[in-house]
Amino acid sequence: MVSLDKAVVARLKRGEDHFEILIDPHDAEKIIEGKEVDILSALAIDAIFTDVKKGTHAPHDALIEHFKTDAIQPIVKEIILKGEIQLTTEQRREMQEKKYKQIVERIVKNSMDPQTKMPHPRQRIELAIEQVGVHIDPFKPVSQQVKIIFEALRPIIPISMEQIRISVKIPSEYVGKGYGVARNYGTLEREEWQSDGSWIGVIKLAAGMQTDFYDKLNDVTKGNVETRILK
Repeated sequence: MVSLDKAVVARLKRGEDHFEILIDPHDAEKIIEGKEVDILSALAIDAIFTDVKKGTHAPHDALIEHFKTDAIQPIVKEIILKGEIQLTTEQRREMQEKKYKQIVERIVKNSMDPQTKMPHPRQRIELAIEQVGVHIDPFKPVSQQVKIIFEALRPIIPISMEQIRISVKIPSEYVGKGYGVARNYGTLEREEWQSDGSWIGVIKLAAGMQTDFYDKLNDVTKGNVETRILK
């Protein structure tokens, strides 16, 4: 179980009744994201309260009336998914920073400038997010917030979220290492082995990953690689 000093109160109001639990905020986040969580380990106290501060336990009849069960696990999930989670200022700041980094990473890896067909630098994305002033929700899933922020960024910078197809040709002497890089960075759509031992393939990958892709290919082939973006 999580310690009391790290747990936060999550509460749900049903009619005139209130239900509260003490839970690890990070586990609450995982539950919202649909991840598997050991409910009992996530709680500081394995009980449902009407008032955590007073230590007043929820009556059995009230649990049955509002949740159709007295089992802790499904009740905890419903409170987390439909109720409110009370974070301290420090906990909120920490979780927002973590979620912000995940959102920026997702946008950088999956977006590009449609005019140049090149990914935006991380700093440009960060400055644009700061400019639009979008609120980062510490509990809302990254995928949902990325969609909202992406739409907010479009009037600020030319940006599109899409995948690109890149043709790659690797000389025979570098195929050993280069082939693995090419396959691991995206989806291999087509490949051909040439009579001289060189390899040609078409890779589909997130637009924002192309710079890393080029850098890695150039590193393992010592710059002896040919690439071309396909339309």
